[in-house]
Amino acid sequence: MPADLLATPDLLRSVFRRHAAGVAVITARGEAGPVGFTATSLSSVSAEPPLLSFGVGTGSSSWPAIAAADHVGVHILGEHQQELAATFARSGADRFGPPTAWRDGPEGVPVLDGVLAWLVGRVVARVPAGDHRLVLAEVVHGDPTGTGRPLLYHQGRFQRLGD
Repeated sequence: MPADLLATPDLLRSVFRRHAAGVAVITARGEAGPVGFTATSLSSVSAEPPLLSFGVGTGSSSWPAIAAADHVGVHILGEHQQELAATFARSGADRFGPPTAWRDGPEGVPVLDGVLAWLVGRVVARVPAGDHRLVLAEVVHGDPTGTGRPLLYHQGRFQRLGD
């Protein structure tokens, strides 16, 4: 078998760079304040009950708060929010400082302003998955009324949806 077909972390990364994914920001309330990170691993899991999932690296600065949180926020970003996505993806950034606009939402979860949609979910499971955890959350609140087009992540960059 050719070496370029052997399963490696680089092979997985290379293949998934070709997969366009919607961009979300996950938030939670930590002991020291709000935490959050940019995620492209968001999935709808079930309609009855309403469940979603996302992956989070156990080495990320947000993991300790996500590991302890009863509830998480999930925010679907619009194409006008590339800078916000980059801020929440950058290690060491002041993610909730200006110019990030946010408020305390249901269940004490930080809710970002200006997003296409947001949900608050009650964490029901954290499943080990390599160097990540898959978090399952049951949706308990949300608002789908934001306007605009979704932000995408493709080939290592934030992108706009083409027609």
